[in-house]
Amino acid sequence: MNETTEVQPDAGPSRRMMEHAVACALFLLSCLVLWDSFGRGAGWASDGPQSGYFPMRVGLILMGASIAMLYSARKANDEIFMSWAQFRLVAKILVPLLLYALMIQFWGIYLSSAIFMAGFMTMLGSFPIWLTALMSILTPLLAFWVFEIQFQVPLPKGPLETLLGY
Repeated sequence: MNETTEVQPDAGPSRRMMEHAVACALFLLSCLVLWDSFGRGAGWASDGPQSGYFPMRVGLILMGASIAMLYSARKANDEIFMSWAQFRLVAKILVPLLLYALMIQFWGIYLSSAIFMAGFMTMLGSFPIWLTALMSILTPLLAFWVFEIQFQVPLPKGPLETLLGY
């Protein structure tokens, strides 16, 4: 195998592959927007536009952009977009962030925030355990006091808040 076709051990995905992946993800997102818009009503009613009227247009624009992106991606070169080591660094942040967003749906924002902060401070910050525990408890309590009590802005709550009567 010559030098130009040999795969580097930590090479990573190519620019072409990433452009195709983003175009496909955008296309799927546009399909979801269109499906939801037609479910809500995407036409014009006697009293004006239905609730899915404008989102449908946004979905069509997204779909057109994704198709144009997919078409232009065929011209992209095969240079390395990012190394696998760089990809792992991005995933170290992105995966916990996605899990945090998912946890909010089930456990509420306060408990999820405490777990998220404790995880980040422990795994990426190398903070002492006492500081991690203190900050991951006090920060959500302060946020609860500010939003729920002072501003009376309800944020997503989970079973813990229900148990405590909120």
